Amino acid sequence: MTAFVVAALYKFATIENIEQVQSELRRVCDENGICGTLLIAHEGINGTVAGSRSGIDALLHHIRRYPGLQDLEHKESLASEQPFYRMKVRLKKEIVTIGLPDVDPNEIVGTYVSPQKWNDVISDPDTVVIDTRNDY
Repeated sequence: MTAFVVAALYKFATIENIEQVQSELRRVCDENGICGTLLIAHEGINGTVAGSRSGIDALLHHIRRYPGLQDLEHKESLASEQPFYRMKVRLKKEIVTIGLPDVDPNEIVGTYVSPQKWNDVISDPDTVVIDTRNDY
């Protein structure tokens, strides 16, 4: 039984020349038999793709060559059969739709809290904590 590697990824980063990136990623996916969806916007990349171990490695290596995407993290799982039937590489206005045209997630970010001040911050009754970790 051949195992397919399923890779889920996203990264907010400023991407220039998104049409060229789209073309290059489409080529890499086609050459490596990868199926799934990649969304590309000026604000970053988002997607889930599946293919052979070597194909996914080649795609991730290529993505990490772009400025701002060198430290792209992804999550992997395995599938006994290809979960996607085609490859889509789409250009979007936003990789995660929030519907606010003047908000750039690369520019407007939250406030960093040091580990030393974390307990003080979450003890404040006006603080709301939303846990978005991938692992618990």
